[in-house]
Amino acid sequence: MGRLSGITVIDLTQFLPGPMMTVMMADHGAQIIKIEPPSGDPARRQAPFEGGHSVWFANLNRGKQSRVLDLKTADGQAGLRGLCQKADVFVEGFRPGVMQRLGFDYAAVKAINPAIVYCSISAFGQDGILADHPAHDMAVQALTGFLAVNDDPAGNPVVPGAPSADMAAGLTALSAVLMALLGRERYGEGAYIDCAMFDSLLPWSAHIAGAAIAGGDAPRSSEQRSLGGAALYQVYQTSDGKHIALGGRETKFAQALLTALDRPDLMPQAENEAGQQNELIEFLRTTFVRRSRARWIAWFADKDIAFAPVLDFREALDSAHIAERGLLVEDEWGAHHIASPIRFAGESWQPGPVPELGQE
Repeated sequence: MGRLSGITVIDLTQFLPGPMMTVMMADHGAQIIKIEPPSGDPARRQAPFEGGHSVWFANLNRGKQSRVLDLKTADGQAGLRGLCQKADVFVEGFRPGVMQRLGFDYAAVKAINPAIVYCSISAFGQDGILADHPAHDMAVQALTGFLAVNDDPAGNPVVPGAPSADMAAGLTALSAVLMALLGRERYGEGAYIDCAMFDSLLPWSAHIAGAAIAGGDAPRSSEQRSLGGAALYQVYQTSDGKHIALGGRETKFAQALLTALDRPDLMPQAENEAGQQNELIEFLRTTFVRRSRARWIAWFADKDIAFAPVLDFREALDSAHIAERGLLVEDEWGAHHIASPIRFAGESWQPGPVPELGQE
């Protein structure tokens, strides 16, 4: 019995934001009825595969039911209307206007079930000049300003390593739905949630775009304390072509590092504003490139400095920390899952089965 046992969710989402949101609910006992077209969620076909399923699909859809409904047909629409009668939550990830054309917009579903919590997840929201603009994660990052500071040393934006807009929307939608369910318990009313990837990602800029938020200039990475302008919040190459990261700008970390490197005279540089620490950055760059990553890991071991080796995913997933925390779990079919990040003390967790297409 999970914390969400007894909650039924109709899930009409595919790819990343919606499935990420609903798998977190499934991991804690909610009944997720994933509505798929006859061809299935496209993520089912994305390599690599393990245990008979796409690793991507399995990690975002375990513990759910799969119901095949062609919503362009009368039978498919009748089937969905029947499910709406007893559902608590309805989640859809289509472009604005699609659900209305299919006859399942909020007004229509509310007419079937007045207590429904209905959540629409889209790139830019249900209204506004961008509402109909097609976009996946990177386009949203581009239009929020984030891609501009995801740049190379020459200042050119590069493809981001994480789908931040997708994941921000999934987390925002989850929070909103849980708030709405709590509000329904207190006040007896359902709710409609217009969750946009754009809106969800934008608040993540507060720590880097303060001047722009206040009406001033846009941030430049080379002048930002969190984006490359600070020596103690920086990535450095080692002699073997690998990298290490310094991840703490506090004075105590700078003092500990520079004392250990016999260069306490550079402390004034560490206390300069971001963008004015070039001498210190150059010193650290030429210092760290003299030893291998392994030797630097050993050197930092007894020092109180915010430091980390830069690992690839194979190294990270094989790390002792992931093993000790139980963050990579093997299911009974031999497939691997990233564990739910939401875990409650005293409760065990195992991944639910991955549904075949149409498996209830």
